[in-house]
Amino acid sequence: MEITREFAESVIAAVKSCKSIMMDSFTVSEKDGASNLVTTADTAVQSRLRTLLGEILPQAGFLGEESPDVTALGNIYWVVDPIDGTSNFARGMQLSAISVGLVEDEEEIFGVVYNPYAEELFCAAKGQGAYLNGERIHVSERDFSHSLIFTAFSLYQKAYAPLCESALAELYPECDDFRRLGSAALELCALAAGRGELYFEIRIFPWDWAAAAVIIREAGGTIGTIDGERLRHDAPVLLLAANGDENFRTLKRTVQKHIPKLPYRA
Repeated sequence: MEITREFAESVIAAVKSCKSIMMDSFTVSEKDGASNLVTTADTAVQSRLRTLLGEILPQAGFLGEESPDVTALGNIYWVVDPIDGTSNFARGMQLSAISVGLVEDEEEIFGVVYNPYAEELFCAAKGQGAYLNGERIHVSERDFSHSLIFTAFSLYQKAYAPLCESALAELYPECDDFRRLGSAALELCALAAGRGELYFEIRIFPWDWAAAAVIIREAGGTIGTIDGERLRHDAPVLLLAANGDENFRTLKRTVQKHIPKLPYRA
């Protein structure tokens, strides 16, 4: 489908309308262990977005973190993380974002990532460039030795941490430094805006990256997996991203040495 300015503005308005929910009081509970939290704000934001996005594009399916049903999505659907960085949010760290991506024929075609604390809104549509608060953004031109790597250690499956540590131990002497912000969507958007150059996470879900994938590509970056297959939305993936093809290939080679195949199916 064509992403018109009017369509984009209506989605942005829907996303921004959820700021009041994030700024209100909330309660916290555990979904599956101490590291996997959900708040009443998560569910309230997702509920509002499901309603508003359904009004904007009635024919689209809906895949949200708090209702991850991948059945009967159809050929076009939203992929939504109501609050990416819930642990940050629950602790008042102000490093969290609303992430809304639109997928058509299994390709990400539109994405919005909004940090209401910093009032930074990243947005991109396929073939139309990437923007931060309406200003065009682009990845940096830094080479590998001058690159910041955004990363994590498989928070929900900590048994995979040694594989991450092994890859990162080899990467660290070759790059500038690491960053761990606690929000994949914000880290990927930071890469798109030239604030970092590389991204690696062993197991990440589609709602964490779908919106940012469009933003990275439209900002001139590269995003993908170690096996070269199209990124999938029905299961977690090992995600790599970089500010260009050369840095992506270097990152991929090193990660593949330590993780030659996925240690999980879902």
